[in-house]
Amino acid sequence: MPPILRKGMRVLVQGATGRQGRTHTRLMLDYGTEIAAGVTPGKGGQEVEGVPVFDSVEEAVAEVGTVDASVIFVPAPFAYDAVIEALEAGIGLLVVITEHIPVHDAAKFVEYARLRGATIVGPNTPGAIAPGERVKLGIMPGDVFAPGGVGIVSRSGTLTYEIALSLKRRGMGTPLTVGIGGDPVTGLSFTDVLEMFREDEETEAVVLVGEIGGRAEEDAAEYVMRTGYPKPVVAYVAGRTAPPGRRMGHAGA
Repeated sequence: MPPILRKGMRVLVQGATGRQGRTHTRLMLDYGTEIAAGVTPGKGGQEVEGVPVFDSVEEAVAEVGTVDASVIFVPAPFAYDAVIEALEAGIGLLVVITEHIPVHDAAKFVEYARLRGATIVGPNTPGAIAPGERVKLGIMPGDVFAPGGVGIVSRSGTLTYEIALSLKRRGMGTPLTVGIGGDPVTGLSFTDVLEMFREDEETEAVVLVGEIGGRAEEDAAEYVMRTGYPKPVVAYVAGRTAPPGRRMGHAGA
């Protein structure tokens, strides 16, 4: 199992009292994720699905102890501050669900995470899931995933779910699925996740789902060829055309 997710890891939800945060806190708990605390400024003292809510990440960590990961549902104008707050509290894995974060904000917090030795998944990601560990961080629907040997790394949420369900219906599954995020600047790249799968004994093959626009897919292909990647990689790049200079998701392309 790649080390990014593991059973028993302790998770914080930033933006836990909002509609999306509250809904997905419940769904993550139902799946088996151990959520230790939530954070929403001004809402400290409340609970969400039995999870205590604090006004700040620093306060939450001081009260509940070790936190391994944070899932961020904070609106885009406040997401930069939320990410920095989590990094400065020493949290090593951040899953940034929020979309429409300004590119310069994402570039700054991705670089700051690198300097601190932390990992960012996203932004604009459905998250990550490890069915065999019964851990999911984010909004992926747990019922379409089964444990197995096919690692999945994707820029698309819905295409990921379709592939996971197709594998499940054929008696196959995944040790880990990671949505790297659909924005121009992300933390983990295709290449980073391919490297995780390369070193993981449970991963027998990889499915990579990309979209037209940008160099992420080309960089992944070059990495696979240059390093003599030891496992089969099946890649699907969605989309047919986009106006010059404009990045589009698969639905619009």
